[in-house]
Amino acid sequence: MRAAVFRQAEHIVVDTLPDPVPAAGQVLVKTICCGICGSDLHAAKFPRQFAEVAQRSGGRFEMNPDRDVVFGHEFCCEIVEPGPGTTGALKPGTRVVSMPLTVKDRAVLGLGYNPEVAGGFSEYLALAERMLLPVPNGLSSEHAALTEPMAVGWHAVQHARLTREDVPLVIGCGPVGLAVIAGLKIKGVGPIIAADFSPARRALAARMGADIVVDPAEGSPYTRWAEIATPAGYDGSRFAALFGTGPKLRPAVLFECVGVPGVINQMMLGAPQWARIVVVGVCMQTDSFEPFFGIARQLNLQFVLGYSPEEFAASLHHIAEGMIDVSPLITGKVGLDDVAAAFQDLANPERHAKILVEPWR
Repeated sequence: MRAAVFRQAEHIVVDTLPDPVPAAGQVLVKTICCGICGSDLHAAKFPRQFAEVAQRSGGRFEMNPDRDVVFGHEFCCEIVEPGPGTTGALKPGTRVVSMPLTVKDRAVLGLGYNPEVAGGFSEYLALAERMLLPVPNGLSSEHAALTEPMAVGWHAVQHARLTREDVPLVIGCGPVGLAVIAGLKIKGVGPIIAADFSPARRALAARMGADIVVDPAEGSPYTRWAEIATPAGYDGSRFAALFGTGPKLRPAVLFECVGVPGVINQMMLGAPQWARIVVVGVCMQTDSFEPFFGIARQLNLQFVLGYSPEEFAASLHHIAEGMIDVSPLITGKVGLDDVAAAFQDLANPERHAKILVEPWR
């Protein structure tokens, strides 16, 4: 099979690899399309750092920069044939999505960064039958492929301990931030405030459900949050805080969706008292912040990653039922020969949000 291979921790090349042979409990599938994730861009730009940090954190990502790896973990596929020990419940030709992992000999293998198994930038995959979800009738393969990134946002929202009184602020409107906005919209929490320096990303944030979009170059998103969350007659003095007099600020929940060093500290400096900061952006570099601001304001700092099988299935349902319109996110499609160029193009947020790789294009 053909695949886009990240080779020598430096170049993406198209090469021919052996077709995967399904093991017990696996089915052979044909990759229809697969999204390029920000984590893929980071792994390609900082492969040794990505692998080293992943190993120290417990091996969630099994990348080895000295071996070939086929990226791709946001995929929609078509069943080709069942492997040994499968039930055959899903017939050949059925379109499916799956969490980016497979099961072989009772071992769970991640897809997309593992040199032992190819990810979705390849023509074929061997997926665990028990993990497959059929694509509901009428949902396009392109939209179904975005189940995985939408599940990341849904997981963050699910673990933010939201109430109807919360006023959410999303910092960063790349694909992760947009998925969080979509999840917040489903939850019915708002108004949703979103901030990004990119005009294109701010426009996408509004299309995905943000009620207020802020350009940080023109005004502080934290000031805008305070304008929305402050009730008439609010007294911000220490006396009022001490004795609980007067109306209260609405609770703040802030989502960090950038993943760049320094952003967490900026958010801690801008956050109001008792705010919850949910860190969704994946920063692979060493960062620092000033704990005193967290102490003085009694902030809650929470980190999230990935999703559960139930959250993944719920995200497919959200897309299929029209609760999330993912069409604005898809800004390009490429074949395997153009994957390397697509990685470069995604560096410009004004041009692209999500590029899909179509291995058979």
